[in-house]
Amino acid sequence: MTPAELRALPLGTRLVVRYRLHDEQHGATDALGDLIAVDAVSCTIATRRGEVAIAMGDIVAAKTVPPPPAPRPRAQRS
Repeated sequence: MTPAELRALPLGTRLVVRYRLHDEQHGATDALGDLIAVDAVSCTIATRRGEVAIAMGDIVAAKTVPPPPAPRPRAQRS
């Protein structure tokens, strides 16, 4: 997905974004969650761990993903 395609997505779209890290130990990481903000220079993804702001220039790949599965019911103990 190009930055222009990412900017065209409606807020609330669930996606995964792979982006470059700027340190010596890691090359890239992923952010999985809902798109909550996007502009010409960055996007923000609401993940389970919190909000992640990503510069458009650091994005390696992005794609939309389906909603998470519903929680499974707890097993009854006998």
